[in-house]
Amino acid sequence: MKKYLIVLALLVVSTRFYSQTEKNLVPVIQKIMHEQELAWNKGDIDGFMATYWNSDSLKFIGKNGITFGWKNTLANYKKNYPDKATMGELTFSITSVEQLSENSCYVIGSWNLKRKKDSVGGYYTLLWKKIKGKWVIVTDHTS
Repeated sequence: MKKYLIVLALLVVSTRFYSQTEKNLVPVIQKIMHEQELAWNKGDIDGFMATYWNSDSLKFIGKNGITFGWKNTLANYKKNYPDKATMGELTFSITSVEQLSENSCYVIGSWNLKRKKDSVGGYYTLLWKKIKGKWVIVTDHTS
């Protein structure tokens, strides 16, 4: 019986830790993604990409398949959005932030790109990790 009480106490403590940490993480992710929006809306793709893990292991999954690596992802963004008119005005909406561990979380939401001649949008799923004290996107699945 004593073992069960100890396990139950550990579960309660760990659940409280993650719940409290998750609550604190939401504004952090919101702030970072808002900075991404600001960079994009200024036409600053390099600034937008500062939120991504600068690694060959970065994964970006979009309508054309998977792209590996920060440099390749940056090149794709610059190719597909060559000027401010094409970039338009980006807005993100976060639906949920789920903390998976102390150093990783899963974010689901939607995006909208408003341009003079049209608007497009879709959904994203982001895997974030805290690497060297900084939260970065390590996997981005955008549709």
